[in-house]
Amino acid sequence: MFRTRALFRKLTPLGDRILVKRAPKEVQTASGIYLPTDSTKDPNEGEVVAVGPGERDVTGTLHPTSLVAGDKVLLPEYGGTKVKMGDQEVFMFRESDILGKFD
Repeated sequence: MFRTRALFRKLTPLGDRILVKRAPKEVQTASGIYLPTDSTKDPNEGEVVAVGPGERDVTGTLHPTSLVAGDKVLLPEYGGTKVKMGDQEVFMFRESDILGKFD
């Protein structure tokens, strides 16, 4: 019973944090050669899954994040907090840690 309930939880980031799902690793090169999975590095792009409300300054004014769910973003090579939800693995980043947004 507890396991079923845990799979249907929804995670909403707080503050200026952003939940990102990394793109899958490429296991085949452009010429068709298959690479072993442990020799490929993590991709540095992903898709925004959920966005927090934004960050408040010292006066209490809310500054909303500039990203929305579904945006494709450029991620740093290292960083982020890994969150495991069921069989899916997502990463939590601050908005300032994300390097850019693809159009």
